[in-house]
Order: sequence, then C-alpha cells, then structure tokens
Amino acid sequence: MKISNETKVGALTALAITLLILGFNFLKGKSLFKRGTFVYAKFKETKGIMVSNPVYINGLQVGSVYELEEANKNLDTIIVAIKLTKDINIPRNSLASISENPLGGPSMVISQGNSKDYLKSNDTIYTIDNPGPLQDLTHKVTPILDQVKLTVQTLDSVLRNLNSIFDPNTKNNMQDVVANLTKLSAGLIVSSASLQTLLNAETGTLAKSLENVNKFTGNLANNNDKVNTSLGNLEVATNNLAKADIQGTITQLQGTIAKLDAGISKIDSKDGTLGLLLNDKQLYNNLASTSRSLNTLMDDLRVNPKRYLTIGVSLFSGKKAQPLMAPLPLTDSSGIQ
Repeated sequence: MKISNETKVGALTALAITLLILGFNFLKGKSLFKRGTFVYAKFKETKGIMVSNPVYINGLQVGSVYELEEANKNLDTIIVAIKLTKDINIPRNSLASISENPLGGPSMVISQGNSKDYLKSNDTIYTIDNPGPLQDLTHKVTPILDQVKLTVQTLDSVLRNLNSIFDPNTKNNMQDVVANLTKLSAGLIVSSASLQTLLNAETGTLAKSLENVNKFTGNLANNNDKVNTSLGNLEVATNNLAKADIQGTITQLQGTIAKLDAGISKIDSKDGTLGLLLNDKQLYNNLASTSRSLNTLMDDLRVNPKRYLTIGVSLFSGKKAQPLMAPLPLTDSSGIQ
C-alpha cells in the first residue's frame, strides 16, 4: 500500500507537535509520566510562584515546583506540588515558605526541623506565610504614607488660614518686625564685641585675683600645723571654761554685790560712825571749827613762841604780847604776806 505525501506530512507534523510539547514540559521540569519523589504544600497566597521555580534547603536547590492546583473553587487554598531532584531526608516538622526576590522570580525555601521522622513521597509538608521584604516594607510604609497625607492636609489648611489672616497690612507689619529683629541682632553683635573687650581688659585683674587666692590658700596650707595648734589651744581653753564653776562664781559675785550694797546703805545712813561723819552737818561744823582753832593756835605759837615758854615774863621787855584770836593770813616760804 502506497502512503500518500499528505499522510506523511500530517504524521510528521503530529510528531513534531508532540515532541515540542514534551520538550517544553521537560524544560519546565515536567515529564510526560509523573515519576519521582513529590511533596505537597498548601498556601493561601502563592506570591506569583510558577512551575519550575526552584526549591532550596540551606541555599542548595533540591527540587522545583512541579505544578499548582486549587484545592476548591473558592481559591482559599492552593496546593503546590514539589518535585525533589535529590534523594534527601526532610524532617516531618520542617516548614516550607515562599521567598520573594525583588530582582528575580520567587522561590520556595524549606526550613528543616529536628524531627527524626522524615517525609515520604506524596506527604504534605507544613507551611508558613512569609510576607517577604517587599510586602513587609509595604505594610510598614502604608501607615506612614497615610500619616503623611493627613499631615499634608493639615498643613494645607493651616497655610490657607494663614493666607486669610495675613492681609497686606499684616504682611507689612511682619516685614517691619523682621527689619527690627535684624537691627536688634546687629546691636547684640556690637554689645557682645564690647563685652568681649571689657572681659579682655579685666582678664589681668581676674588673673591677679586668682593668683592672690592661690597664695592665700598656699599660706593656709603652709601654716596648717600652726592653725591646728591654735585650734587645739582654743579647744583646751573652751574645755577649761566649760569645766569652770561659773555658776558658783556668779553666786559669790552676787553675794559680794549684796554685801557691798548693804555697806553703802549703812554709809549713806546715820547709823554708823562713817555715816555720821558723812551725813551729820553739825559734826562737820565742829570739825571745821576745831581745825580753825588749831590753825590759830599754830599761828600764835609761830608768832609768839615766848608766850608758851616756862618763863612767863620777858627779861628784856616788859611788853606782853596779845594772844591771836584768828589764824594769820597764808604766806609763802619767805614770810611775805
């Protein structure tokens, strides 16, 4: 039987299409027959992971994503089939997560657990939702952006209110205030320069004062022993003063003052001899008269000494001297009145 050319072309075309499909699936990591070790993972969000994306354990690619299928029509769970290309033991408590890469496609990462029981083919591995750096950054930046928007709106409202308040007159007043502040700052600069000049002029005086203070403290340090000795003597004196019977001394002094007051009272009265001598006027007059008579007698004895001799009659003169009745006036040493 002779085969026509059309049949040959059709058969070759079908074979080419079949080979193309098989080669494409092979490049994607899928084979015509589902053979090998498969592990399944369930995710709520696949984050754009696709068939043939790599699967890593500790940075080493151990497999790839074989296929994705939905668990139900609600698409709340997506089953990811992982084909392992290496014969490795994966602990049963390991965790699978999807890691996003900003510079490439996402990949799946398996974090090994510490269980001694290992996963078998067609088992389901535990999963964890890893938000990834971009999603995490987005979640953190979104509230900040909302706050920035609110702040910008508030600032816009404030600027509108300020624009409504600042009429031309107010703006002119603000310009005057700024000009006055400029003048004030210039005056402060001049004042600070003057103050600096004054401080420079007083630097020498201040240095001398500090030098004198240093000398004074140095003298105190050098005479520390003398100061300690003086303080010790003062402490001894205060101790002796504290031990002295001051109260007894005061009591004796009060008794002496009382006795002196009693003596003065007696002197002031006419009870005693001294009191009579000081207060009796008649006694004073008698003493004065006696003193006058004594003076008269002494003057008479000086002037008429012969009167008081044992011989009563003078041999050479019969004239008899008269006795004095009053003291003579006072004279100097030469006898001249």
